[in-house]
Amino acid sequence: MANFTLDDVRQRTYKARDAWWTVLLVDPLASRLVKITANRTRVTPNQLTVGALVLGLAAGACFAVASWPWLLVGALLYHLSFTLDCMDGKIARLKGTGSVFGAWLDYIFDRVRVLACAIALMAGQYHATGNAAYIWTAVAVVFLDMLRYMDALEIYKVRSEMRRNLITARTEAHSLELAARRANGDLTTDDDLNSPDLFDDPEADMENRVVGDDPANAALQEGFYQRFPWYIRVRNVLRSGRIRPHLFSGIEFQMGVFIIAPLAAAIIPGAIIPVVAASAAGLLTFEFIIIYKFWLAARDYSRNLTTLNTKIAEYNTQLPTTPATTSSG
Repeated sequence: MANFTLDDVRQRTYKARDAWWTVLLVDPLASRLVKITANRTRVTPNQLTVGALVLGLAAGACFAVASWPWLLVGALLYHLSFTLDCMDGKIARLKGTGSVFGAWLDYIFDRVRVLACAIALMAGQYHATGNAAYIWTAVAVVFLDMLRYMDALEIYKVRSEMRRNLITARTEAHSLELAARRANGDLTTDDDLNSPDLFDDPEADMENRVVGDDPANAALQEGFYQRFPWYIRVRNVLRSGRIRPHLFSGIEFQMGVFIIAPLAAAIIPGAIIPVVAASAAGLLTFEFIIIYKFWLAARDYSRNLTTLNTKIAEYNTQLPTTPATTSSG
């Protein structure tokens, strides 16, 4: 058997930034369970993913009963389900046993758990009260969960493409600058190693030290940081505790709906819809912030890419043209 320590688990499996719910309420328990599981069992990440789904479905079954004791049990089971869901990734990172199939399975089972628990929780309340608003609340929960995943995946894809394009353009501009300077006698081959690189932008370097992004990412966030300079300080404070500045993500939304709302309803009947509405408002607020940041990033991307393309065209004009060769008959 392995002999992983708790420090091994923390150093190898903790994400640099994570949701505050995970950092504060899940990781302390999950890391200790991972240490025991990794050292004393042969449980695989995929088995933990299946276990998380089973506990999630059990939570849904409790929610469907709708009485306050079962709402409490359902909330506890959902928290344990999410803890197992965090453990599967930690075990995979700790042992190096992650797989593409495991990532797919985790994603699909997460969506199944949310769907099943949303239907069970709201159907149970509808059956107990006859209030049709619970049906629409279930639809809203499923829709918002789908929306935030689609939005996150698409923004990630587009931002990655913008970053790659900026890096490619920067590299090309730098290479052409060196070639043009050599052609004009301003640079020798020995000077290449000491020549300033386009990535060594002092402002970008400062941004890099402050927020931990590479220059390409800094270029995409320049507009947002200029409008909200205080954000960098807040972000760095949160980062010191591994908490990401996206304070109300899909994780907090799920916990609001499937843990806070049932707990509140066990104490105050009828509290589920107000708590879900508050959770939805929190999720949408931060999603709009992300969309706003993305809109600014798209503007910064267009401006930076235009500047780089102008430099590329300028350097191309400074290169000597190769004379056309003629053949004699």
